[in-house]
Amino acid sequence: MNASSSTSGTGSDTSTVPGTSPRRSDATRAAILEAARERFAADGYERATIRAIAKDARIDPSMVMRYYGNKEGLFAAAVSYDLRLPDLSSAARDEVGHTLVTHFLAMWEENEELTAMLRVGATNQGGAERMQEIFREQLLPVARQACPDPEQAPTRAGLVASQLLGLALTRYVLRIPPTVALTREEITVWLGPTVQRYLTAPSP
Repeated sequence: MNASSSTSGTGSDTSTVPGTSPRRSDATRAAILEAARERFAADGYERATIRAIAKDARIDPSMVMRYYGNKEGLFAAAVSYDLRLPDLSSAARDEVGHTLVTHFLAMWEENEELTAMLRVGATNQGGAERMQEIFREQLLPVARQACPDPEQAPTRAGLVASQLLGLALTRYVLRIPPTVALTREEITVWLGPTVQRYLTAPSP
């Protein structure tokens, strides 16, 4: 799993369960989050259970509840994710669409956690809110760098997300054959100009 995910997932929870040392507490949280990511990726949000995650982490289920409260709290901690978006302020203006599509393709195909997040976001309100938060906090600043009118950045970021997430849903979750068959280069050629237009074209 992505190292930055483990860091961000544990960083927001600095409390120590009574009776445990800080070092043991950190190791327990890391084991829980790693097991949770793998279980959510394999089973999806609805089918994954606290009991199964605890078994994978080789701890008692009560420990998961003590650290994270419930499954939604665990999921929120487990899927904290840094999209590592490129800085578009230094990119050529006519290349921002190509740059973003290339980046997202690499992220989706090199890390199963994003696919797990999308599966959960499509079927669970808590998962959808988590996806919205990640894209709002990380994609919106990038849109502000590229779009001609900062006030339109939320709309343009939403349109970009519709393309990127739509591609991911059809290619990695639903696995629609013609979409799966496309090479990364072909996807970039098709999708790059659309993302470019959403970010930089004059308002219609």
